[in-house]
Amino acid sequence: MFEKMLRERYGVKGGYELEIENYRAYKQETSLYLIMNVNGRKEQELSELKNISEQLRTFGDKEVPVLLATNDGKTISEWQGNNYCLLQYENIKPLHARKMGKKLARFHFRGRHMPFPVESIKRIGQWKELWEKRLDQMEGFWNGKLNQGPENEFEKMFFDSFPYYMGLTENAVQYLIDTELDIKPEAVDTGTVCHERCNRQIWGREQLIKNPYDWVFDHASRDLAEYIRERYFYNSQTYQPEIRKFMAEYQQVNRLSPFSWRLLFARLMFPLHYFECIEAYYISTSETEKRELEEKLYKYLKQSSEQEQFLGRFYQLVEAPVRTYKLPTVKWLIK
Repeated sequence: MFEKMLRERYGVKGGYELEIENYRAYKQETSLYLIMNVNGRKEQELSELKNISEQLRTFGDKEVPVLLATNDGKTISEWQGNNYCLLQYENIKPLHARKMGKKLARFHFRGRHMPFPVESIKRIGQWKELWEKRLDQMEGFWNGKLNQGPENEFEKMFFDSFPYYMGLTENAVQYLIDTELDIKPEAVDTGTVCHERCNRQIWGREQLIKNPYDWVFDHASRDLAEYIRERYFYNSQTYQPEIRKFMAEYQQVNRLSPFSWRLLFARLMFPLHYFECIEAYYISTSETEKRELEEKLYKYLKQSSEQEQFLGRFYQLVEAPVRTYKLPTVKWLIK
């Protein structure tokens, strides 16, 4: 399907198409090319990701791909009504999930040293506004739906649970505000290359693939919080050893500052999982997906008390220096 595009637009030929880690790809001798659909992406954003990728490679991260330009020097290739970009990987490696904390810390260390301003994928310093906007939108939607009454079990759960998660969100926002007022950021708190939604499979399941189109520029605690959130909900009974090990490994490379610890906790408290579940349900047109999301919401609500305990004991779990750094606790979470 893409062989002609690769030959005509990039001069790549003599290989074969395949699928790897759910990506459309093309293999040619030692090179692997990922064909990325970039519909809706702006030229400035793609150019910025290209510059970041080149800089990370300059700093020694050879697992980051080269973002190839077309034969006529363009970032985007228009083909059959869609926009594509091409990523080139050399000698792609099998993924070893061990020591993910240390690997992520090194990635963040390199990502802090961009010799140019990052604007189009920048998220650092924007959490408060983004969280409040998301909450306001959902509250408006909830009020509108409330007047109509629930049509099914999912809506009944949504109607009953939203006030609780609104309160949790307000607590997260206040914790964030207090952090920004009370603590001065350190060098480790400058922006770095993060991921839209970090998790255990962010670099693949079997093959190690770092995809620039997953990246945002944010505070490193974004990735830490989302990795921990995903691991907690993956198995809320056995998460402790893995999360403790992940944080210990990370800090062997990057020691967290008081500001980092507090940002991490604020983001964990923000109920992103709940927002994404509700939003996905009302966007979906698939009855199968809606049933899955209903089951997921039921699970979240059933685990809400356990999650409070997880948050209340989080600093203790990961051996955070609560006294030394004077990290404030949220008293109602500690029971």
